Amino acid sequence: MDIQSKNRREFIKELGFLAGSATLLASVPWVKTFAQENGKAVSPSDRVRVGVIGVGDRGRALLLNLKEIENVEIIAVCDDYEPNYQRAIELTGGKAKAFHDYRGMLEMKDLDAVVVATPLHLHAHITVDFLRAGVHVLCEKSMARTIEDCKWMADAAQETGKILQIGHQRLFNPVYLNALERVKAGEIGEVLQVRAYWHRNANWRRAVPSPELERKINWRLYNEYSAGLMSELGSHQIQVANWFIGKVPVRVMGSGSICYWKDGREVYDQVAVIYDYDNGAKCLYDSFISNKHYGLEEQIQGDKGTIEPEVNRIYSENPPKAPGIRQLIHSIEKGIWETIPIGGATWVPETAVPYRGNIIAPYDNNDTLLQMIGFIKAVRNGKPFPGLLREGYHASIASLLGLQAMDTGQIVDWPAEYVMEA
Repeated sequence: MDIQSKNRREFIKELGFLAGSATLLASVPWVKTFAQENGKAVSPSDRVRVGVIGVGDRGRALLLNLKEIENVEIIAVCDDYEPNYQRAIELTGGKAKAFHDYRGMLEMKDLDAVVVATPLHLHAHITVDFLRAGVHVLCEKSMARTIEDCKWMADAAQETGKILQIGHQRLFNPVYLNALERVKAGEIGEVLQVRAYWHRNANWRRAVPSPELERKINWRLYNEYSAGLMSELGSHQIQVANWFIGKVPVRVMGSGSICYWKDGREVYDQVAVIYDYDNGAKCLYDSFISNKHYGLEEQIQGDKGTIEPEVNRIYSENPPKAPGIRQLIHSIEKGIWETIPIGGATWVPETAVPYRGNIIAPYDNNDTLLQMIGFIKAVRNGKPFPGLLREGYHASIASLLGLQAMDTGQIVDWPAEYVMEA
């Protein structure tokens, strides 16, 4: 038994406990449904037949995770880029039907579900076509390139009654779920700010074998196909902010620029946005790709403490006292800062507290796999897990409104018609 399998089983077992938490269920109603399915025997008749559309880096990862799930058969693959098309055939051992055009997959009568991992601008029409054909869909984040297409997808799911799950795997991450349970229990007090960031140091550009493939391979760099850092990275962390604050923002302001990678790209290589919530809470988000020192994090800040789920730590505003020798060193340093020969006390800088905090939850899981397990469970039931689509939808709308604020240089209000009721 490998450690990952053991941890996964331990977490799925604990979902029963989390599902009994009244403080948590309002924010993660899908946990109860997920937990109720645990322990049920999966018979051969429960086989779920899946197609994968888009087998680039992310699509490949999703395909490999699907292969780990009991009684799932990948019966179709699709990619219109030949190297990915051939790789998809290889990954399925030549057993899956292969398509260059997803519309051929729509004709398959034995298809239960599809996973859509294409470039962003293709998500909407592929998703809607399959929903209307009676096929359940897991679509990678972000939902779509425009807020109109996001709503089109959500409306199609509600009209058809089919599952539309968006690929925000943190919604199934055991550390995040435990962190949220502790927040809802009041452990860090009232959450009024989330600081989130995602920093890298790479140009985001991929090698192109011939010039006519530039936009096909480097689609993330062009406005027609991508919302850049906001859709590719920011949507994950804005989803977390909405989740922990427990609300949808009412407005957003922001600034974006191409300040370093001046190579013909159209999307910003540095973004910074502020989201306002109706209770006065804020989400401050920034991302850029010319320095990786701070990496990525969401800092969930309350008046009694802070949670940093990416590093699995929780911090109290009143940490335990340091051991004696550390207190002595601190006192010496404090004396140096607090007094000067003339004029009395000097300014004491409010630097970060040197306190390592505590572990949120003792898990090390593949949250992408847990997300895929959840999707397959929902497909077997034939109905979506409550609340999941709403989270993905609002995160996608928020990221696109943030980009709109940057593009226009104006404060953008959240349109009332783009709020999905719980």
